[in-house]
Amino acid sequence: MLLSLEGATVRFGGRPVLDAVGLDVAEHEIVCVLGPSGSGKSTLLRAVAGLQALDAGRVMLSGRDQAGVPAHKRGVGLMFQDHQLFPQRDVGGNVAFGLRMRGSGASKAQQDAHVRELLDLVGLPGAQGRAVAALSGGEQQRVALARALAPRPRLLMLDEPLGQLDRSLRERLVVELRELFGELGTTVLAVTHDQGEAFALADRVVVMRDGKIAQSGTPLEVWQHPADAFVARFLGFDNVVGATVSGEAADTPWGKLPVPEGTPQGPRTLLVRPAGVRLVDAAEGLRCTVAARTFRGTHVAVQLQPEGAPRLEAACALRDAPEPGDEVGVEFDAADIVVLGEPSAA
Repeated sequence: MLLSLEGATVRFGGRPVLDAVGLDVAEHEIVCVLGPSGSGKSTLLRAVAGLQALDAGRVMLSGRDQAGVPAHKRGVGLMFQDHQLFPQRDVGGNVAFGLRMRGSGASKAQQDAHVRELLDLVGLPGAQGRAVAALSGGEQQRVALARALAPRPRLLMLDEPLGQLDRSLRERLVVELRELFGELGTTVLAVTHDQGEAFALADRVVVMRDGKIAQSGTPLEVWQHPADAFVARFLGFDNVVGATVSGEAADTPWGKLPVPEGTPQGPRTLLVRPAGVRLVDAAEGLRCTVAARTFRGTHVAVQLQPEGAPRLEAACALRDAPEPGDEVGVEFDAADIVVLGEPSAA
């Protein structure tokens, strides 16, 4: 295992910001740590890098305890959200700084050749002489990445790597980054609050809450089976409700809903995906009033208000979306009902 955190704990003012965290990252794996502000994800990154001392626990790199090992000797690369490029150096000078951090003793010609290779790799061929101030945000991001890759770190860590870029550029760069890391075999530990970014980049997603790991799994596992109401809501699912399971059905404020065979009985928490909220004639199913609708690009999110029950969100095609104030009926698709891994609603 390249990286192992064992009971990693950091306290600020007596309060645990990292609370006995255990996490493994394998060689060539891309792991994204996801969570809201204050969840401890950036502190975790700084602890691994050696920029934040642990109050308890261990950081192990390639089986060696990093206690007392300074940041510049850990062999890890760290790229921050704000790039932290040197404005007085041109692009080539910024990338070459990363090479000098490795202390390889390469000649000037060898360094120049490596700088050209790295800039080609990140999609900036021939940019060595350009001024940093003349670069766009996306280009600065690429230069920062080339500089971080220059020392050939055994672990590359990214702190909100695409946070300052516009959405279309982020979506394009995250695909390029995943291809690049796969090509280089880079081991990556990234932190972000953007689940779309994490799910597109990662082999494994780790969701943090209050200094602890709430869930860890592949993007598909976490998306299909959130561990609890917190994870479900953090991923953007609002149709979370308390229920009582009896047999293969659950009593909910929205009526009786089907649940998978073998579901634990008694009080549970249910997630109904918006895609599983099917609109039908107002005379059928659960009667609701359309409270609002929001265009989401690929679909319309429709907010539904049943009488005496929590709101529901449905996802439907633009051509099928009802207008605010319309009366509709709702039926539920069993395939989009998930019983969360907790006994009662949060």
